[in-house]
Amino acid sequence: MATTADFRNGLVIEYNGELHTIVQFQHVKPGKGPAFVRTKLKNIKTGRVLDNTFPSGTRVNVARVERRPYQYLYKDEVGYYFMHVETFEQIHVHEELIDAHEFLKEGENVEVVYHADTDTVLSVEVPQFVVVEVTYTEPGLRGDTATNTFKQATIETGSTIMVPLFIDTGDKIRIDTASKTYIERAKL
Repeated sequence: MATTADFRNGLVIEYNGELHTIVQFQHVKPGKGPAFVRTKLKNIKTGRVLDNTFPSGTRVNVARVERRPYQYLYKDEVGYYFMHVETFEQIHVHEELIDAHEFLKEGENVEVVYHADTDTVLSVEVPQFVVVEVTYTEPGLRGDTATNTFKQATIETGSTIMVPLFIDTGDKIRIDTASKTYIERAKL
């Protein structure tokens, strides 16, 4: 058991009979009335984010989770396959448990989050920033930099992303997997 004083981002708690991750929290002490904690909770199974307010000092059950290092191997029609970095054990994970699966490259290291009590996979966390190669994009027009203009580019994983006009085919770019946006041209 934990209280609202133990809240931190990424903590997995049991709420309404389901597992939720604390995405964001804020302790509030109004001038009048008791203190409370405002939270954004993400349901691990459905991915739905909900706002909830806990009175200060409320007890919650903390779920035991483990983060294990895995390497992405390949994808087929059934799902995605990963190998444990140390034991070489292979697991199969369905697409809906992987956030930002469209940026996974073969050989990429990820963290698989397990529920320690049931030893089931809760989610697969892709690194926040990945470097990928642009496989196709339309050529940009020279001198068209007066505005912050973007164009579509296909990356090596097969998905498309919006990039600035100066990016060409063959360039390596850094992508933020959380917001699914272009960050910068990768330094070689």
